Amino acid sequence: MTAPTKPPHTSPAEALTGSPSGENLHSPVIAWFDEHARDLPWRRPEAGAWGVMVSEFMLQQTPVNRVLPVYEQWLARWPRPADLAKEAPGEAVRAWGRLGYPRRALRLHGAAVAITERHGGDVPTDHAQLLALPGIGEYTAAAVASFAYGQRHAVLDTNVRRVFARAVTGVQYPPNATTAAERKLARALLPEDERIAARWAAASMELGALVCTARNEGCQRCPIAAQCAWRLAGKPEHEGPPRRGQTYAGTDRQVRGKLLAVLREAHAPVPQTLLDRVWHEPVQRARALDGLVADGLVEPLPGGLYRLPLS
Repeated sequence: MTAPTKPPHTSPAEALTGSPSGENLHSPVIAWFDEHARDLPWRRPEAGAWGVMVSEFMLQQTPVNRVLPVYEQWLARWPRPADLAKEAPGEAVRAWGRLGYPRRALRLHGAAVAITERHGGDVPTDHAQLLALPGIGEYTAAAVASFAYGQRHAVLDTNVRRVFARAVTGVQYPPNATTAAERKLARALLPEDERIAARWAAASMELGALVCTARNEGCQRCPIAAQCAWRLAGKPEHEGPPRRGQTYAGTDRQVRGKLLAVLREAHAPVPQTLLDRVWHEPVQRARALDGLVADGLVEPLPGGLYRLPLS
């Protein structure tokens, strides 16, 4: 049996589409999205830009099914940035619950304060102003501008990068960190029409989340399988599998989570002795607590007391 050959070398965007516009990709992927997109609350018109921003913070490294209940509770309590901004940062950490990576709660609180102080309580429409908010990086600014305001931006999360890596460049997985070449390709594949570009951003992300997954990809359900450079090349394996998430049990992350759980449940300062009960190993427990203090997630008080931050 003859081994599959690689597609001829061309520029990344031309390798699949024949032109930098990506026109052969847009229609089938958007049509698939129109039929198969999940009904998620942050995609509904009533979510607004603040709802989109909250979802983007919560969805970082966290699955949708874990985010949904916390998102609903968060928006019910703080429907506008100003509502969150007037609360203590510790309340954001408390409401974050067990989503993990609780520094995201502090960053979202900081963004809400900045939106309230600089923009009259409305999430800015300008991409540069979004990027200037605390806790907002390149991806989140592009995502909010695209999903909330229908603007034309390259939105590159892990799912989109994987779709582009396979469909266009013919490799199984994208690099661990976003590269300049990926950004250039994403810009080349953007539809010229702003409205279609925003739809394309959401559709390509959903395709990576539901079909072109890291493992057990559903090529038989993919609307662009017939054009996919990686599939046409015989699905050559990457030099290594995608990075696995860090083991949780026994790590400092687990200890930090247990300490925060005690503080979230308490509405008064907690003594050191109560925190000492959550983990048997004193050196690791002390290291985890020191890390929480250093990250601004826990505030130490005189007398060996601790609480969630008030400012």
